[in-house]
Amino acid sequence: MSRRQPLKSRPAMATQHDLFGAEATAGTDAAPLSPAASRPETSLPTTSPKLPDNRLRESLALQFDRVPASWRAVTDAFRATQAGQALVRAVDERRAAGAVVYPDDVFRALRLTPLDAVRVVILGQDPYHGPGQAEGLAFSVPAGVPLPPSLRNIFKERDRDLRGAPATDEAAPAPRGRAARPEGSLRAWARQGVLLLNTSLTVEDGQAGSHAGLGWEALTDALIAAVAQRAEPAVFLLWGAHAQRKRELIQSSGAGHWILESNHPSPLSATRGPVPFIGCGHFSVANAFGRAHGWTIDWSAGSAEAEPEDVHRRDGPSA
Repeated sequence: MSRRQPLKSRPAMATQHDLFGAEATAGTDAAPLSPAASRPETSLPTTSPKLPDNRLRESLALQFDRVPASWRAVTDAFRATQAGQALVRAVDERRAAGAVVYPDDVFRALRLTPLDAVRVVILGQDPYHGPGQAEGLAFSVPAGVPLPPSLRNIFKERDRDLRGAPATDEAAPAPRGRAARPEGSLRAWARQGVLLLNTSLTVEDGQAGSHAGLGWEALTDALIAAVAQRAEPAVFLLWGAHAQRKRELIQSSGAGHWILESNHPSPLSATRGPVPFIGCGHFSVANAFGRAHGWTIDWSAGSAEAEPEDVHRRDGPSA
């Protein structure tokens, strides 16, 4: 059974100076990760001609320029620091050196989910590092791309929780009228207020965790804190040890939120103790919390459609 933690009010609020101070250059958390949290996930053949081209094809500075207004106070404050400038240089230098960096839309999670619309936060660790996979949303892959193992388990638990489907090795059959094979893009969740945020927002091809420690963690901690500081309560789904390290940040920044924790959905831990992901019931619990505050999430929604806001991208398909 998942651990549920309603938060108590705390008078101290984290400031941008606190979030982007000396610790901003300290890099990623040095504590060892569980095998489930650190296991690379890629199930795609590198030569497939059908995969979308999701390489980052422009300066990271240009991506920062397009962050939506609701998040700009946070991203601009970070970008103005030495750590923020160093991050932009580091990513651009890797691209200039010939590294393939994913995804092409680094801040898609912020574009699809405005700060004032956040209802649920799901934290991932690292973008997928296989060709065509990462699309700027935690755990999500573009429509038509084969499902990575953790995403398969996320759908499995969703179906078990909301449809009463057995927890088999495959996702439950879709309701009549939907495609038989589930699409892996979670854009429909993001549009409903589910912030799908990785703690590092870029990665290099075939190298899991390659951009951890470049400075992303300081920015994404500030984004998490910005959600927690709002008066509107949200649900934070912390799956695995890496995400659960953000518990104190959430608790110290705000009140009234709900934290749900379980093991990571990776096959290495999804059915193991102490809190198995399969059986956690987080989707229905989040909606029960939401109904008390005037909202619910349609977790079954597919998302194969194109994004209208991607029309500004002239240099290839969006992923």
